[in-house]
Amino acid sequence: MKRENWNNRASFILAAIGSAVGLGNAWRFPGLCAKFGGGAFLIAYLICMVVLGIPLLMMELAIGRKTRGGAPKALRSINRNAEKIGWAATTNAFVILCYYVIVFAWCILMCFVSWKFAGPASDPISASELWQTEIGMVGGTSLVGAGGQIKILLVVCAFIAWFLVYMCIRKGPGTVGKIANYTVSIPIIMLIILAVKGFINNPHLGEALRALFVPNVNAFKTADIWVNAIGQSFYSLSIMMAVMFAYGSYLKSSSNLAADTMIIAFSDLLISVLASIVLFTTMYQTGSTIKDMSASGIATAFIIYPQSIVMLTNVPVINAIFGFVFYFMLCTLAIDSAFSILEGVSAAFSDKFKTDKRRTILVVACIAGAISLLFTTGSGVSWLDIVDHWTNTYTLIIVGILECLVVGWFFKPKYVLDEINKNTKGFKVHRWYFESSVKFISPLLLTGFLIWQVVELIQGGFRYDRSYGLYAEIIAGWVMAFLVFASGFIIDFVCKHSKKGLEVLYKEGKEKTWLDEVKAKELKSI
Repeated sequence: MKRENWNNRASFILAAIGSAVGLGNAWRFPGLCAKFGGGAFLIAYLICMVVLGIPLLMMELAIGRKTRGGAPKALRSINRNAEKIGWAATTNAFVILCYYVIVFAWCILMCFVSWKFAGPASDPISASELWQTEIGMVGGTSLVGAGGQIKILLVVCAFIAWFLVYMCIRKGPGTVGKIANYTVSIPIIMLIILAVKGFINNPHLGEALRALFVPNVNAFKTADIWVNAIGQSFYSLSIMMAVMFAYGSYLKSSSNLAADTMIIAFSDLLISVLASIVLFTTMYQTGSTIKDMSASGIATAFIIYPQSIVMLTNVPVINAIFGFVFYFMLCTLAIDSAFSILEGVSAAFSDKFKTDKRRTILVVACIAGAISLLFTTGSGVSWLDIVDHWTNTYTLIIVGILECLVVGWFFKPKYVLDEINKNTKGFKVHRWYFESSVKFISPLLLTGFLIWQVVELIQGGFRYDRSYGLYAEIIAGWVMAFLVFASGFIIDFVCKHSKKGLEVLYKEGKEKTWLDEVKAKELKSI
């Protein structure tokens, strides 16, 4: 089956930037800047992006392009046993997709009710409670009584979100590239408009910019800043989530990966900084400070920021319009990341079982959509918080460690680097930079990060948050993590015990992998 390709270089770059730039840039990044000394976190993030993020982004794109497959197929091509790691990345991405689209639905919902900033929610207290009221949030994890109730409007918004995500990618990378022209440019334009608004008649502009850009050197002394910078760089660049393998597989062999990766990574950073300027200047304009901001993106965007929206001017209608623009901007940021994750998951199954791509996308979206209804319940926010914590703190990092070990120690990173530099002209990635990151720095730092988190988990009695029900933490945490890493073994078992699966395994056994090609070259050179 012939692999689809991006229409052109710009389509790929815009789609990759769209995947990388998501809600994490708009609210979590500014929140972390507020928590960890402003410029200090910017510097820490830049270091982590250059040392870890960029090399691993290059690695995934290069392997995807060379092997022409999603994460499982791509990793199987460099080591047959590594396919299970690809399925872990794919399953983890599927879990993230289930709740990420609901966050997208929250943004759609806030667009619908933004008129209330000029009416019932025109005072700061009511504004801060608007989102919680509209989604029927009751706290806790109980699904009995109010905790199990679902707001019809939120379900409608979730349906709209899933429909938009499906429509964006149903016709493949060609359509994705065209849509990215709008879904990447629109939020940037809106962020610039909101940033300009934050500069105009802002008596606290100097304080806001100092809080964002001037580093608090004491923040560097804590391990927390580096742990969060690593996690943010991974999540923000969409690596270890099966996405970039799939996006790389649609690249033409003539593409310039080294240059394109740098454009994607630094565009992601610049948009994160732009979003931070918007939040800092707007918050300070209304008299708030970094003490009022939260490292939790959800709290900042849906509880804290609405208070600033209604305090912007003395004209409620203008405040309501500003609120609509802000949440519409979040919608345009969310949709790219959502459909890129769906693309990564669907590509993996389509590659494995040679199914129709459009039908596979629809099936995956329907299954994920059904599961996502859990997060529309009154206790849905708590369930989402547990799943989000485990996917980003444990499973995502473990996948990263395993990918680095496979490429760095069970393959030849030199050949991946050759693929990265294949079409470079002036700019080339140096061997010492790429190999030292993939073989040593990334796995060591990620392992240290994982140990840090596991120690905290143990100290907390193997609980993330004791205010949540134990059963919820077991299901949404421990069981979910187990299924992520068991998924590859489950698929392997199904293949060995079904007629269709045996046919798949037989064909895969006859395929020439990248590792076979490498071994042949080495034998020839002897």
